[in-house]
Amino acid sequence: MKQLDAFDKALAEFDRRVHQVKDEQWSAGTPCTDWTVRDLVDHLTSEHLWAPLLLRGATLAEVGDRFDGDVLGTDPVGAWEQAAAESKVAFHRRGALDGSVYTTGGLTPAAEYAWQMTMDLTVHAWDLARGIGADDAMDEDLVAMVYDGAESRIGDWQGLGIFAAPVDVAESASTQDRLVALLGRRP
Repeated sequence: MKQLDAFDKALAEFDRRVHQVKDEQWSAGTPCTDWTVRDLVDHLTSEHLWAPLLLRGATLAEVGDRFDGDVLGTDPVGAWEQAAAESKVAFHRRGALDGSVYTTGGLTPAAEYAWQMTMDLTVHAWDLARGIGADDAMDEDLVAMVYDGAESRIGDWQGLGIFAAPVDVAESASTQDRLVALLGRRP
């Protein structure tokens, strides 16, 4: 699967769940123990507000704190839709994945940044589905690609506070269950 195809599928997976959130579910818990459904959607919305600026070469200092705090306002779904649409356009801009972007980890190849965003969308689509009691099954090709990438990087992430420690699952577990377990969630 090509990088942008995976990004688009992951974006669609998360978007589908955002559109399933009922009014009373915004304060529900998620597998991300410190985050409610609203916090989780706010996190992804903020990340996707950053993306167009970073992909155009902005530094972290130039972006500053403009996306700190609640970026959802009174229309969480609308805020997500706008951020996602602008992010998708930015990632699809000709040459967007050829350069580097500034991230908290330093100057990062844009293709790696796209992969990180794809992974984040994928695992958080599962988190959001669990938080609202929706179907958590995701595109199998996407899950396989994200699992392969995460498995090769997980050692670098341990101790950074990015994910909880991996959870043991049976060898016979599905790729999706192995992915979420690898990223510290109980399938």
